[in-house]
Amino acid sequence: MSEPLFDRIAIVGIGLLGSSIARKVRADGVARHIAIADHSEAALAEAEELGLGDGYTTDPAEAAAGAALVVSCVPVGAAGSIADAIAPALTSDTLITDTGSVKASVVKQMLPRLPHPECLVPAHPVAGTENSGPSAGFADLFENRWCILTPTEQTDLRALDQVAEFWRLLGSDVETMTAEHHDLVLAITSHLPHLIAYNIVGTADDLEEVTQSEVIKFSAGGFRDFTRLAASDPTMWRDVFLHNREAVLEALGRFSEDLAALQRAIRWGEGDMLHSTFSRTRAIRRGIIDAGQETDAPDFGRRVSKG
Repeated sequence: MSEPLFDRIAIVGIGLLGSSIARKVRADGVARHIAIADHSEAALAEAEELGLGDGYTTDPAEAAAGAALVVSCVPVGAAGSIADAIAPALTSDTLITDTGSVKASVVKQMLPRLPHPECLVPAHPVAGTENSGPSAGFADLFENRWCILTPTEQTDLRALDQVAEFWRLLGSDVETMTAEHHDLVLAITSHLPHLIAYNIVGTADDLEEVTQSEVIKFSAGGFRDFTRLAASDPTMWRDVFLHNREAVLEALGRFSEDLAALQRAIRWGEGDMLHSTFSRTRAIRRGIIDAGQETDAPDFGRRVSKG
């Protein structure tokens, strides 16, 4: 781009998402100055060694001072404390966005604590891996992935437009919806699958008749891919489930009913019912591929590193 969108941005939390944002902002010149804040001295040292920013601090307010945009990349349970921390440094021109995968709770935590609530544009970049930490990030993480914005009733249209442009410059396609609708959608498409993965891998670990070495040695594709989800950041996912409790419980209740129906079909040999269900779900997979959210290459479209 010819001119940076922002003179200075602050990234609070330099894990997978924060470091990926920093790399893309640096690579494409989205901002002239990148200030990085994190409570972990070790993470800051790693980020500095990687050259992710122009300034590093454990104080979010110090990073936010003079920033045109503050991006909170912390677990959703910490959203309120981050709002408290940055509030003294904010002006009426400072935009605030975030990366949390739960939105209603983030809005509830942050909005009352911000001196200029019209500048808050909550966001959820629907992108990630099971890895965490500054070195886990990469500039193309958001490329051709959705970023969902959930503006509040107080969000200024100028703020919404600028934050949307920011996420587009990072490579994302931008969608807008209410925080409550977002949380219900993500409960079924992301949160419930992770919960199931954690449970299945935990069950395998608890099954005394099958040793852990056998579970590892004979993992077929299905179980192996569950372990990928179950390797995700435990702090982040603890907060997701606690802060999206109602939507997750609603999705989990429906899942439990459908699982019981499959259990009955297996018990009573109802092959037609099983075949109908599997055919319907196979079409969902094709729809995801057609939408460009995955490829139909072997191994679920993921490449295996050779070195």
